[in-house]
Amino acid sequence: MKIDKFDRCILSSLQDDAKLTISELSEKCGLSRTPVHERLKKLEESGAIRAYQTKLDPAIVGFDIHAFCNVSLKEHSQKYLENFEQEITACYEVIACHHIAGMFDYLLEIRVVDMRAYQNFISKKLASIENIGNVQSSFVMKEILPQRGIEILRHTDL
Repeated sequence: MKIDKFDRCILSSLQDDAKLTISELSEKCGLSRTPVHERLKKLEESGAIRAYQTKLDPAIVGFDIHAFCNVSLKEHSQKYLENFEQEITACYEVIACHHIAGMFDYLLEIRVVDMRAYQNFISKKLASIENIGNVQSSFVMKEILPQRGIEILRHTDL
């Protein structure tokens, strides 16, 4: 799918506020309602738009511990990789998981209510997954730049 300046405007606007109406998108992007609606439908069908989400403030809803957990596996066969990925996706504490290159195999982003919940996650859930070799945790002291959207408006080569 070729993404033009109007699609980039729609995508950028929705990243900032997913609750924008077709009329508001139309006004922001300089198109009438029908083309905006058609483009939005195509962007959704193509998978360019995966979902619409609400960002919560973890502190306000009581998730005070934010950690990153590096995990290495002992063996790297397809069976063990698939098993780890399946098991880790079932852990609600894990809000993101990335298969990475380097000293570790996976980088997990964890949100829990307190240190006891983190310890429970590590000792009862993560430790029960077969083939775990090494785990290293880092705790966020201050969030400088929380996850933000893709700067799609700056890319003119799409």
